[in-house]
Amino acid sequence: MYPAAFLARWPAWAQMLLAAGLGAVSGFGLEPYGLWIVTLAGWALLPVLLTAAGTAGRAACIGWAFATGFLAHGLMWIVEPFLVDIERHGWMAPFALIFMAGGLALFWAAGAWAAHRLAGTALRRGLLLVPCLGLAEFGRAYLMTGFPWAAPAQTLVDSPMLPLLAWIGPHGLGLLALAASFGVGLWILHRDRPALLVPLALLLGLTVAAQLSRPGIGSTGHLVRVIQPNAPQHQKWDPEFIPVFFQRQLELSAAGERPDLIVWPESAIAPVHERAGPWYEAISAAAGDAQVALGIRRYEDGRLYNALVRLDRGGLATGVYDKHHLVPFGEYIPLGGLAKRVGIQGLAAEDGDGYSSGPGPALMDFGPLGRALPLICYEAVFPQDVNGAPGRAAFLLQVTNDAWFGQRVGPYQHLAQARMRAVEQGLPMLRAANTGISAIIAPDGRILDSLGLGKTGYVQAALPAPLPPTLYARSGDLPWLIVTLLLLGWALSPGSRKIETLSD
Repeated sequence: MYPAAFLARWPAWAQMLLAAGLGAVSGFGLEPYGLWIVTLAGWALLPVLLTAAGTAGRAACIGWAFATGFLAHGLMWIVEPFLVDIERHGWMAPFALIFMAGGLALFWAAGAWAAHRLAGTALRRGLLLVPCLGLAEFGRAYLMTGFPWAAPAQTLVDSPMLPLLAWIGPHGLGLLALAASFGVGLWILHRDRPALLVPLALLLGLTVAAQLSRPGIGSTGHLVRVIQPNAPQHQKWDPEFIPVFFQRQLELSAAGERPDLIVWPESAIAPVHERAGPWYEAISAAAGDAQVALGIRRYEDGRLYNALVRLDRGGLATGVYDKHHLVPFGEYIPLGGLAKRVGIQGLAAEDGDGYSSGPGPALMDFGPLGRALPLICYEAVFPQDVNGAPGRAAFLLQVTNDAWFGQRVGPYQHLAQARMRAVEQGLPMLRAANTGISAIIAPDGRILDSLGLGKTGYVQAALPAPLPPTLYARSGDLPWLIVTLLLLGWALSPGSRKIETLSD
């Protein structure tokens, strides 16, 4: 207990500063770094810091500072959209990062407060911290439309634990990883209680089992191509550059061996769907016999939608999907009518009302290739949305414009979450990103081919065959919410006191 006694003598501001620094270092598990072992080590030290908290309020402050440091590191890309039009929006950039990281960190602050408030000893508080933070992550993923970016499981994409997503999903993996890390941290303080290392042993055992049982990946034999036009956001809608980028995509579609499906990125062309007939004909002519999927805006009954369309030969749009999970303050503004009156508008929207939401997840038929689940940009962040599809898809289809995310960490993290969705569902993913990173992803999360940031071109490969439905695809998040609540009940029960009496 010496580390805790030492830290207990520190003033509150010093404890919070240490926690924030430790949280920021823990963020190196996220892409593009992928130092997942650093994240696990940082999490292991959080219970040590919290043992120094004399009150529930101090514990909440330490938990908030740790999470703020972690999220500020993970969400640093959030300033990039405000720098596209720096004269209008640049002043908002630091506030966006501060308020987003600090606001989301309140979930962990609540978890740390509850763990301290509900238990009487430092060890039991540490045990309670696992389900309390597990519930905090559920809250972050679901409440107020949700924002699970930089979730614990996301730090493990480059680790051997990635295949576990197919079994237990992101909340299960995050809960188990937190339990293993916190168990190690508590064991540092209580060396005579080896039971604290049980979660670590369970995590290692499941990881080995998942690695040994990884299935082989087959091929459908259908050739697919993903187009990356590399249109920087500040030029994308410039009238001088619109024909340049359109011609670039036509040439990339017509080049080389003709595929069965060509995918263009989000908002790939300038006109809205209702006025895009001549553009569709040119696209179809360039694609030959291939089907084409592309992102486009469309109007209906005075409402603007962020959509994806499927084009058949001849430029006929035979399928339309409208994005349903919109980006708050980006694609729409809450109370948009009022915001419009004071001159506030979403960054990617045309007015204060912004985009309208589509009816929900839907499947799109691509004939011999099977049905795809379209995901427009931000929608790939939400595993519950992918699980909410009305049926089993043959592949996932993401179109995105990551030019909003800049050239640093954001596009890499977005790609990491796309890989997570592929593993969770056991489905391949075709990912077309305007400025990168475009990729063809196997059902086990491996990147079969990709095109890096700021490059123009395409990637082409045979579409991998889907795997059988995964355990997570069949169960979703509900079982892990129940497990988290059961853990909370156990940690509060007299039975958990046995760990306090176990020794070597």
